[in-house]
Formats: sequence, structure tokens, C-alpha cells
Amino acid sequence: MGVKHDESMRRVRFAPSPTGTLHIGNALSAVAIRDFGDWMLLRIDDTDPARNVPGGEDAIVADLHWLGVEWEEGPVRQSERGERYRDAVARLGATRFDGVTLLREDGSATYQLASVVDDIDFGITHVIRGNDHRPNEPLHRALHEALGTVPPEYVHHGLILGADGKKLSKRAEGATVASLRDAGIPAEAVRRYLEELGLPRHDVHLDLPRIRRLAIEAIEALSDKDLAACAGVDPQWAPVMRGARDLNEAREYARQVAEPQPVAVADRETLERFAQLVDLPPRDLIRELRAAGGDLRALRLALTGRPTGPELRAVLAALPREEALRRVQAALA
Repeated sequence: MGVKHDESMRRVRFAPSPTGTLHIGNALSAVAIRDFGDWMLLRIDDTDPARNVPGGEDAIVADLHWLGVEWEEGPVRQSERGERYRDAVARLGATRFDGVTLLREDGSATYQLASVVDDIDFGITHVIRGNDHRPNEPLHRALHEALGTVPPEYVHHGLILGADGKKLSKRAEGATVASLRDAGIPAEAVRRYLEELGLPRHDVHLDLPRIRRLAIEAIEALSDKDLAACAGVDPQWAPVMRGARDLNEAREYARQVAEPQPVAVADRETLERFAQLVDLPPRDLIRELRAAGGDLRALRLALTGRPTGPELRAVLAALPREEALRRVQAALA
């Protein structure tokens, strides 16, 4: 058993069970493993049918791609490697080892056996995983010894807990990659948060305020083209999304400008003065309008149909002159 590999290469693996979108703690492991390893295997630990969820593997792959975590080999499914596990049991001469079941009655391997055999076959040099797996290390080392192989180096890190210090449920806010994505947090912000945690020696609490601050920074750092792509809107509206706190808000800002609500504005003086100043750069126009006692709220209403939203200067920068005038004239009418 086992295949020779470049001994100078750090070969690592990320091995989730196909239970759906990644828990933020599993995402922490994935990012840490990718950053540490020279070569990475994506292994799907699906030997327990009771835990497998339809579409679970696809959700994991999508989450990893979204986070920018790529791998050199895989996905390798344990459910397709039964022969290798039975060969290992034949070498050991028993279906139990140190009081632990290795093969179920139906011939399928348990996690303990499959994990060790896979690490051997794929030449894994470092196993990086959460502290909840620490109790498995003695058994895994003993299995390697019994099979005549050198165990990898085991590195365990702290877990991400809830605010109450207890295990973070997948139902909790921000506990999964999918929930963060749905909340409009850019992938760059989630990745940066996880990289900041690195390999924590002790358990940490999920810090949603930090993730939200990183989301604002990530949005600011994106180019207009990339921001528009992340939000799924026309690049024309990128300037109006700059002050948004997340991509959902950015998308809403763009929608407000791209799809204005029709509204009548009573402040004719402000809108008529705007029409006279429309050829000025947005910053100068706003200054002149304010100096003349104009109501900027009235102008915003005319341009977007809403009393609040993105910066007025950004709205003016994004709208072509003719379109801005058309909206103002429509509001006057």
C-alpha cells in the first residue's frame, strides 16, 4: 500500500462529509490547508450514508470555488474506494482494531479505516483539522504502524464557536459559507477573515462585526468591473455601489438608480436650478446647488424616487446628462 511521492512536498487534504454548504469552521480548515500545502487533495468522506445530503458534494465544491480554494486532485469519494479498504483489513487480519470497528456488516469502511488508508495511498504528509479530531490521532497512528507505514504529521487547531461559547450551529447567523454569501458578504472578506484566524491554538468566537468591516473594505478594494460582476449588475452602476456595506446593499443601490420610482417633487426651484447647473462636475454641481439653498433631498427624489440611498454625487456621476435631465423634467411634470 502507498505510493512514492516527492518527499519535499507538503501534501495535504481537505476531507469534508457531503452534508451541504460548508460550516465556517470547515471553511477555516480548508483555507488553512490550502495556504499550508504545496499539493492538495479534495476527499469526500461519504462512507456514512445516513449523513450524506443530496447535492451536498456540489454545495461544498461551489463553496470552495467561491472562497478561491482550489485543489490538485479530487474530488475523491471514499464510497468508490471500498476495495482498497477491504485490502487493508485483510492485511490487518480483523475487522476490528483496538476495539474500534473498521468494516461494517455491509462491507463498507468506517471513517477511521478509510481516513488512514486514503492518507497512505495519496501520500499525505500533513493532516490539518479541528481539535474535535484530536482524539482520533492515537488510533490513526496505531493503524499506520499496523499497516507498516509512517503516519503524517497531525496539526489540530481551535474551533469557531458561537457567541455563547458553545458549538456553532449551522442555523446560526453567519455559521455557513452559504449564509455569508446570501448576506452579501464578498468572498474576499470571508477568505481574509479566515486567513486572519490562521490556525488558532484555542477555540475562537465567530466575529461577525469583523467580517462586516472586512466586507466594506473588500467592496472598496474591488475594481468597478469586479464589483459589478460580484453584484451581478451593469458596470455603469459601479460608482453608486461604493458606499455599500455589503453586496446586497450595493445591488439595491444600483437598482435604485437603474430603476427609479416615478415621483412628483414639489420643490420646483431646486430642480430648475439643477437643470441650469447640469453641465458642472457632480461635486461642483452639488456645492453650487447647496449654496443657492437648494434641497438635495428633492433632487435625490427626482433622480431615484427614494429619499435615501447611494451618495448623490455618485448618482450624478453614473447617470448620463440627458437621463438626469429627463428624470428631473419628469418629476417636475
